[in-house]
Amino acid sequence: MTDTQTTPGATQRPEPRAERVTHALVRDVELPRGLGTLALVTLDNGFDHTKPTTLGPGGIAELTAALTRLKERADAGEIAAVAVTGKPYFLAAGADLTQVASVTSRDDALALGRGGHAAYTLLSDMGVPTFAYINGVALGGGLEVALHCTYRTVASDVAALALPETGLGLVPGWGGAYLVPRLVGVQKALDVILTRPAQNKPFKAVEATEIGLADALFDAADFLEQSVAWTAAVLAGEIHVERRALDDQATWDATVAFARQRLDATVHGSRPAPYRALDLVAAARTADRDDAFAAEDEALADLIMSDEMRASVYAFQLVSHGKKPVGAPDASLARPVTRVGIVGAGLMAAQIGLLVAQRLKVPVVLRDLDAERVEKGLGFVRGQLDKLVSTRRMSKDDAARITAQVSGTTDIGEFASCDLVIEAVTEVLSLKKRVFAELEGVVGPETILATNTSALSVTEMAADLEHPERVVGIHFFNPVAAMPLVEVVRADKTSDAALATAFAVTRKLRKTAVLVKDRPGFVVNRLLVLVMGKIIEAVENGTPVEVADHATDPLGFPMPTFELFDLVGPAVGLHVLQSLREDLGDRFPASPGLEKIVADGTRVVLDAPAKGLPKPVDPAIQAVFDGDGTGQAGEALDAAGVLDATLTALTREIGIMLDEGVVATPQQIDLCMILGAGWPFHLGGITPYLDRAGYSERVLGRRLLPAGLANVSA
Repeated sequence: MTDTQTTPGATQRPEPRAERVTHALVRDVELPRGLGTLALVTLDNGFDHTKPTTLGPGGIAELTAALTRLKERADAGEIAAVAVTGKPYFLAAGADLTQVASVTSRDDALALGRGGHAAYTLLSDMGVPTFAYINGVALGGGLEVALHCTYRTVASDVAALALPETGLGLVPGWGGAYLVPRLVGVQKALDVILTRPAQNKPFKAVEATEIGLADALFDAADFLEQSVAWTAAVLAGEIHVERRALDDQATWDATVAFARQRLDATVHGSRPAPYRALDLVAAARTADRDDAFAAEDEALADLIMSDEMRASVYAFQLVSHGKKPVGAPDASLARPVTRVGIVGAGLMAAQIGLLVAQRLKVPVVLRDLDAERVEKGLGFVRGQLDKLVSTRRMSKDDAARITAQVSGTTDIGEFASCDLVIEAVTEVLSLKKRVFAELEGVVGPETILATNTSALSVTEMAADLEHPERVVGIHFFNPVAAMPLVEVVRADKTSDAALATAFAVTRKLRKTAVLVKDRPGFVVNRLLVLVMGKIIEAVENGTPVEVADHATDPLGFPMPTFELFDLVGPAVGLHVLQSLREDLGDRFPASPGLEKIVADGTRVVLDAPAKGLPKPVDPAIQAVFDGDGTGQAGEALDAAGVLDATLTALTREIGIMLDEGVVATPQQIDLCMILGAGWPFHLGGITPYLDRAGYSERVLGRRLLPAGLANVSA
């Protein structure tokens, strides 16, 4: 939601663009029944919805000036109320991160926080009631504008209200850390400030109203008119908004203590922002408002000048620009897709089929070897649609339409009329080659053939075909509906038309596509499996499983290694590890212990001790690795040693991948790891961390990114 003057994927440090100033436009609205004048402030940067409204120093200065004039009018009795709203689709999408990331001194960072507070407290201290009409996206500083108002209405179609700062290496620094817990209670506030940002899950309008962030919900069609009428009713005393009582001190302290326990178990002190935010919330019950806001200013200033925050903004901008894929061919070359075939009806195949029917709105046919498998796949589709309907995320009519569009068959001839066929069968090269050979004899000459392989050679799959140029890789991640990344794989003979079609389909599926070269494991699996392989190698050499499992805690990964391994599936992880070792050599270690775990179906992790806490590795699997944790002399590593070995291997592998041209730039590796592996924003993916920790220069003899692109120092 911020821009820089650079091309996505470029390796140079971008120059910050000039601030796109958000103006505070004021007009008077006469309230009905002689209730006086409402001064309506509209935040508008003068652009359409493609340029979200953000708040930088210039915009804050304009808002301060406008609100100061309105306070003078309120003091003079000229106005009865003030309201703030936004241009279509936006109240405000938060602070201008480009401007924040360009701050070069702590004094300037401190001034940024104080400036926002000075502007917003004018709404709190206006002397007449103030109203926020939340007509669109309200994120970070945009939501905090509304929080400073006496009352808030929200349009029913608003899909994003959030304080995402802790996910970006910051804290809600313009009043949010103090106001939210006092408004909705400390438990819900910590969901707003800590949990939702970690999940990248903003509130929708209905949810925000239910928890108390908004006071009234109105239909979007006549939202402004209804909000003004509601304002009049409030001023006339016809509507009274009840505010919840402040949580007692014991409840407040216990809730904060549990949140701190969760942070320690999941974040492991790897980044400061969530802890600073929690400290602010902890103090919010008893703090004086001015003292609380001063504490927010200090926390914000410290965090703005941290590498974690700069890496977070770098990651945010990568994801924002990711919808324009680097290296994609001319979109006009894409072939129309009016019917899609899916080879297979297993879990991945059924997920892909459901997503295609839902987003492309075209007929989809699942094909498998027998009717039982086909019915199981169709049953999965129906079951998922039933869940969406039961949770009111989809209408019955839409579910019925999608159900009617997804069919199943055992006859490969059903693919004859498909424009795109995606194979999603077992990861066995010979099987996939056979599938493509059968398809080529059935489909039309213009049909694009795609593989969902996670690690195998697309070039080799297509090698024996009469038209290998029609084959392209479209690698989805599990779960398909939730994971935002698709790796689009260009094989040696893939045509521009096939590639353009893959990108067009991915865009319509609302996924971010990254172009990758046909090399083993592509990006995500090559690096993710290497991490898991190095952890398991340490256990094979005598490191206790519990030590190895937590070796990467200082990085703040979303889950420990063995829980990730359990989520991927031990059999899948072993298969990919063995495949990569075969193709890339002993940089990818062998693991007899892992082979035994898969063969015996051994449980890898225990149940989580509480909701939201990670699953611990089962210490009983130590015996599977034929050791008692002591290992051979000099081979067992402590946690720091395991982490060092893992990061060294990652750095070396990334250097090799860039030399091979697997992706165009290090930024594309970061984008893949953020969206495909859930690596934290505060790492910036992986390459900013390797630069910051010195691994890039020690292992490769060079930085991966220019200084200042994802860190503080220029």
